[in-house]
Amino acid sequence: MTKIQMQFRLSRPMDEALLVRIADVHAIYGIQHVIVAPSLDRLTVEYDASRLRPAEVEAALERAGIPLQATPA
Repeated sequence: MTKIQMQFRLSRPMDEALLVRIADVHAIYGIQHVIVAPSLDRLTVEYDASRLRPAEVEAALERAGIPLQATPA
């Protein structure tokens, strides 16, 4: 198992509904931890790189309804 951490900026601050969605993300195979920054505007996701690629982690968060800020091209 290779643990990797990725940080994501949220497009809006965390609220109670988003916290519930983050709890659901923990059930995704390969995602180990999701940590909300104290500022409530960022997430750190620890995942198993032998199971998921970065794009799959991002897609899983988006499918769960987590409002990620678009990254500049």
